[in-house]
Amino acid sequence: MIEIRDLHKSFKDNYILRGVNLRVKKGDSVVVIGGSGSGKSVLLKHIIGLLQPDRGTVLVNSTDLSGLDEDGLNEIRKKFGMLFQSAALFDSMTVWQNVGFSLLRHTGMTDSEVKEVSIRKLNMVGLTGVEDKMPSEMSGGMRKRIGLARAIAMEPEIILYDEPTTGLDPIMADAINDLIIKMREKLNVTSVTITHDMKSAYKIADTIAMLYNGVIIAEGSPAEIQNSPDPVVRQFVEGRAEGPIILEGVDK
Repeated sequence: MIEIRDLHKSFKDNYILRGVNLRVKKGDSVVVIGGSGSGKSVLLKHIIGLLQPDRGTVLVNSTDLSGLDEDGLNEIRKKFGMLFQSAALFDSMTVWQNVGFSLLRHTGMTDSEVKEVSIRKLNMVGLTGVEDKMPSEMSGGMRKRIGLARAIAMEPEIILYDEPTTGLDPIMADAINDLIIKMREKLNVTSVTITHDMKSAYKIADTIAMLYNGVIIAEGSPAEIQNSPDPVVRQFVEGRAEGPIILEGVDK
């Protein structure tokens, strides 16, 4: 479904990705872990074509994104849904307008038809009776659910999750994890998640890949990553300050 080959990306003298290789099979849930600033978000932006690589290839359904013009990229992006870290809702729009934003822009559906679809998607993520409210009236967990409803509004083949549990209490974070699993099973979507939340990663992943120093240094099942002998992987998944990973601004 997605294949990344020898992906390199830098911003001036700041080298972020130094040869990333990753394959995501159709229907799988792949979680990319790594510390802050490791390049996870940069990787996600390449997958959806928001950034072009300095070198390397990103293939979606065997289509090389670098060979597409803006129209071609927009067409392939219709295969994607995305849940942003902060939900990224439009404060000036109602909940149903947020959920149906892509439908309003990219289909010939009427407002009433879009609202009907939006209500159905909100029901799928466990929200009822909120369609006419404003995002400012919603809690953080509810905003995440609304963002997820928007991500599935156009029935995508692939969903990208950007730190889906960040800023949530443990119970709500687990509820979001359950929803991610439910969306995959119910909609048969392929999922790519970036996170530093290991509890979430272990729960939702078929495969976990760790990004460090610009490359994938380890890849395997949750159990394989949890029991990895690699000292860098072990330090990260165990959340220890002591180890080979250098913490910026911290004397060791």
